[in-house]
Amino acid sequence: MATLNLFNYLAPPYACYDFDRIYSETQWQKKQHWLSNYLSKQQPDIIGFQEVFSIESLKTLVTSHGYKYFAVIDQPEVIDEHIFQKPVVAIASKYPIMKAEAISVNSTLAKTIGLNDKFTFARKVLRATINIPNLGATDCYVVHFKSKRSTLESESKPESKQALTKQLENYITGKWAASLQRGSEATLLMCEIITRREKSKHPIILMGDFNDNLHEGVLKQLTTTQLAADKSQDEAKEFAKYLPQDAWQLYLRAISNEQQNSSELNVSKHSTLKENKHSAQKARTATHYYGSKGSVLDYILLSHEFDASHQDSFFMISQYDVFDKHLIKPNFELDGESSDHAPVMVTLTLRA
Repeated sequence: MATLNLFNYLAPPYACYDFDRIYSETQWQKKQHWLSNYLSKQQPDIIGFQEVFSIESLKTLVTSHGYKYFAVIDQPEVIDEHIFQKPVVAIASKYPIMKAEAISVNSTLAKTIGLNDKFTFARKVLRATINIPNLGATDCYVVHFKSKRSTLESESKPESKQALTKQLENYITGKWAASLQRGSEATLLMCEIITRREKSKHPIILMGDFNDNLHEGVLKQLTTTQLAADKSQDEAKEFAKYLPQDAWQLYLRAISNEQQNSSELNVSKHSTLKENKHSAQKARTATHYYGSKGSVLDYILLSHEFDASHQDSFFMISQYDVFDKHLIKPNFELDGESSDHAPVMVTLTLRA
C-alpha cells in the first residue's frame, strides 16, 4: 500500500489557485505519464492520494492500471468557473471498497478542547472500508492535514515600520493558527479512530501527507504510548489495539524480531525482509524538501494486526520504500511535472 501527494493534480485548461497557474497539454501529459509509470512499476494494491483536483482524470488513469475501486468524499472548490482551490483526497484499490465516507468532527469534543463547535478539517478525511485478503474489512483513512503555511496573509514588501510589525504579528499568529488547526485535526481524528475501532474491531490503516513531523509537537498524540506505558502489561496490550504505529518503526521492529528469531534458532535462512546488515541503523529517507533541507511529512500508520511483535498480528512489514529519485536526482524529461513529495509504500507479508 502507498500514499502519494500528487501536487496540484489539475487537467488543463483549468488553473489552480491563480488564473495563470495552468498546465500546458504537454506538461499535463508528462505529469500523467509520471504517475502512470509509478503505478506500473510499483503496483501498490491500495494507494491514497492527496492534492486531487481532477477527480475523473485520476479515476480514469488508475482504472487503466487495474484499480477497480476508487473513492472520493468531497469536491474541490471552483471560483470564477476556471480557478480551482481546496483539493481533495482520494483512494484507489484493487480490493473491494465496501464503504467510503467522510469523517465528521465530534463537536462536543471540539468544544472540550477549546475549539468552536463548528470546527472542521481543513480538508475532509476519507475513510474507506476495504475487504483485504486474509484480513477482511479494514478501515483505511486518507488524510492531508493543514500545512505549516500561515493562515494570515501579509504584505510581501512592507512600506512602513507599522506595516513591518503587522507582518511580523501576522506571521507569528498565522503560523500558530496553522499548528493549532493541524494538531486539532490529528487529535479529533484519533478520537474518532478509537471510537470506530471499539465499535467495528476493524484493523486500521492511516496514510497521507501529515505536513509535520509525526513524532514531535502537535502530532505526537497520533502514536502516543505514554498512557500504555503507565499501565499493567495486560492493560498496555489492550491500549495498543487502539494506537496505530508508524510503519517505519514497525518495519525496523520486524527486522529486529526476525534477526532475533534466527539467532535463537541458530538457523541461517533467507529473510523475507528486504534488508541489509545496516537496515536497522540507516537514516530515514525524507519525503519532501524545502531547499536542501529534507523532512518526513508522508506517513503510513498501522494497527497491531500489522505489528510483527504483537502475538495477534496477521502481517509484518517486509519492505518500506520511499521513491525519491525525482526529488534528489531528477530527469527533467521524466520528472519535470511529477510531485514535490515522494511516494511512500509498504509491503505486507502474511505471517506464518
